[in-house]
Amino acid sequence: MYDTLCPELITATEEQRRLMKLDPTYAVEKGMFMENAFPYLEVRRPFILGVRDQQWKPTIAHHFANLLHAKTGKLTRVYTQNIDGLTSAVNLPDDKIISVHGTIGKASCETCGKEMDFSSFCDQVERKIKDIYNPQNGPKESEAICCDSCGKATVKPQTVLFGSSLPTEFFDHAEEDLLSADLLIVAGTSLVVSPANSLVYNVPQTSHRVIINNEQVGKELGIDYGPNAERDFFAQGNCDDVFLDLICELGWLQDLNEVVHNLPEDSAHLISEKRK
Repeated sequence: MYDTLCPELITATEEQRRLMKLDPTYAVEKGMFMENAFPYLEVRRPFILGVRDQQWKPTIAHHFANLLHAKTGKLTRVYTQNIDGLTSAVNLPDDKIISVHGTIGKASCETCGKEMDFSSFCDQVERKIKDIYNPQNGPKESEAICCDSCGKATVKPQTVLFGSSLPTEFFDHAEEDLLSADLLIVAGTSLVVSPANSLVYNVPQTSHRVIINNEQVGKELGIDYGPNAERDFFAQGNCDDVFLDLICELGWLQDLNEVVHNLPEDSAHLISEKRK
């Protein structure tokens, strides 16, 4: 997204456009947003509306978390760095999810914190925010989306802006959750972003760690991929492939069959092949 950003198309001052040319992530930086919300909203417009329209569907990996909770009651928490809200879309209770970098699926005011109904927010985005990717899809000029509570034009999805602190719930829950964890599953991450990667080395020494990824990650964090590793297990492969194998081993495939119609095409194909 940032590599193809065209600042000249964005509603901004010349100085703000200059900053975005130097570093495209300025479009989602807190200082920029508080001065001018349009760069963030215009860049994120298709993603905001795509989440509303359920353009993206939860995968087998997302459904595994819900099955683990529903079938065993052993799931303490899912910590996700993704902002697409798909972890919430599988009926996993909100108190079981920590969205480390926030979520596009909820909206609130960055100034006062007042939450706005997501559907109402999306309707305003569609009507008031121009589409810099397909101009014919939106208004010619962007118009402010103001908070019903404080009146400021600082309403946005609840994603963490560059320069902002992580949600307090991450710090509130992480220490307590990790103390009681006997198994940590790490899936589909490079483990290079902190403090989210701190979960890996803050679990007790007695905790087992399963790494599900195409390549080995986190060696510098103490994960042992050697032949004599005692607490770490590397399940190499695509997340959906590995989680599907695990679901089959646990005897939960029938439960997954019940949601196959709502899976992405690739995920549904994997299940179809597994049935053969």
